[in-house]
Amino acid sequence: MPNYWLVKSEPDKYPFEKLVADRRTAWDGVRNFEARNHLRAMQPGDLALYYHSNEGKQIVGLAKVLRAAYPDTTAEDGDWSAVDLGPVKALAVPVTLATIRDDAKLSEMLLVRRSRLSVVPVTAAEFKRVLELGKTKL
Repeated sequence: MPNYWLVKSEPDKYPFEKLVADRRTAWDGVRNFEARNHLRAMQPGDLALYYHSNEGKQIVGLAKVLRAAYPDTTAEDGDWSAVDLGPVKALAVPVTLATIRDDAKLSEMLLVRRSRLSVVPVTAAEFKRVLELGKTKL
């Protein structure tokens, strides 16, 4: 059984469509210790909700962890990690932050409670609910 995550990217920097086109990317550049620890907990086969931050503020797709944590080559100093992600599919209907906040089943998501983190775990129930709201089946 996979674990579930949410990863954030600004759509003007690395939109979900670019992940689809690239087919694989190193998820690097994370410089928060708590988010780094979440990266280190990811395992191949885990699934991630792909969230467009700043502009859009919505979950737009699903990604899969392809490679477990390894040293982040973009780090000039410090003990930072990266994982490799690949696309699974776009959500049929993006799920907005407003929808998440207003949904009783999602209002306690770490996306809402720990909004500054770029990588957070998601419960299986939250993951399932986002798929329902996004009218998307795996």
